[in-house]
Amino acid sequence: MSLKSISIPRPDDWHLHLRDDSILAAVLPNTARIFGRAIVMPNLRPAVCTARAAVAYRSRIEALIPEGSNFTPLMTAYLTDATDPLELRAGWNDGIFSAAKLYPAGATTNAEDGITDILQLDNVFEMLQELSMPLLIHGETMNQQVDIFDREAVFIEDTLLPLRQRYPAMRIIFEHITTNEAVAFVEAADENVAATITPHHLMLNRNDIFKDGLRPHYYCLPVAKREHHRRSLRVAATSGNPKFFLGTDSAPHLTTDKESDCGCAGVYNAATAMSCYTQVFDEEQSLDKLAGFASHHGPDFYHLPRNTETITLTRAGTLEQPPDIDINGGKIRQFLPETPVHWHLIHEQPQ
Repeated sequence: MSLKSISIPRPDDWHLHLRDDSILAAVLPNTARIFGRAIVMPNLRPAVCTARAAVAYRSRIEALIPEGSNFTPLMTAYLTDATDPLELRAGWNDGIFSAAKLYPAGATTNAEDGITDILQLDNVFEMLQELSMPLLIHGETMNQQVDIFDREAVFIEDTLLPLRQRYPAMRIIFEHITTNEAVAFVEAADENVAATITPHHLMLNRNDIFKDGLRPHYYCLPVAKREHHRRSLRVAATSGNPKFFLGTDSAPHLTTDKESDCGCAGVYNAATAMSCYTQVFDEEQSLDKLAGFASHHGPDFYHLPRNTETITLTRAGTLEQPPDIDINGGKIRQFLPETPVHWHLIHEQPQ
């Protein structure tokens, strides 16, 4: 008989976009009510490249945390071709940076200033390895001759495997993985390599993006892949393997920017993520593994204490599509798949 409710330690989100200004103010409460900590992505305009910029951004976030929430933002450094390794060391030693983020130039939203040639970053990688500072990687090749559905697999072969050979002690998180090649890479690697998995990549395949027409609110980067890749992700997430943990990649965009020519990539899922993850674990008959994936594996990899508060979800009727978030006359669409989700958060904030 399936469980009717489940309580787990308060989860953390190890890959989150909060944006800035009015969007930050609108979306932060959904994350702060549910998650204890979050690795905050630095791809603003201008990008968060220095410790000083990270402190300023963290202050803007902290000023908007709802009263009574114990949410903690963890800041990241945006790597560019000109990144100074001494800046990374200072930010890490001062407790400002929790990780460094590598975007191949042009890979996704606000990645124009990302890395043009990873092989030219030896001084940065040497510093990260020395500090044991995690490197977060958006793993797609930007070779435009490569099919968009193959770019993660090609990145593994052309870039990630050689990088691991050159810097075997560097701690790497392969973010928002989408393919069975990525699962196999992480499983075969040593304890210095882990991966995050999003709720939408566990619930959608590429057919969903085009069902009955183009579905722009299901479009993200890396793009959802074939069904056998989705199946591999579900097996990995629900396996209990500590190399895999929660990272929503929640990425808000105004609907006008999603539903437009050259629409933005990103899925905003902060409010529904835990319901969706729990639904997946329920369907895979692995609810006993949910706490590990959502609450334990991430802090263990980051060498941080596990949260002691709990959240509770209950199995009830089908979750309804949450309303769009209103923001300055615009709207942000919240993620929910067409397949039924039956898990509801009933305890979202620590007491």
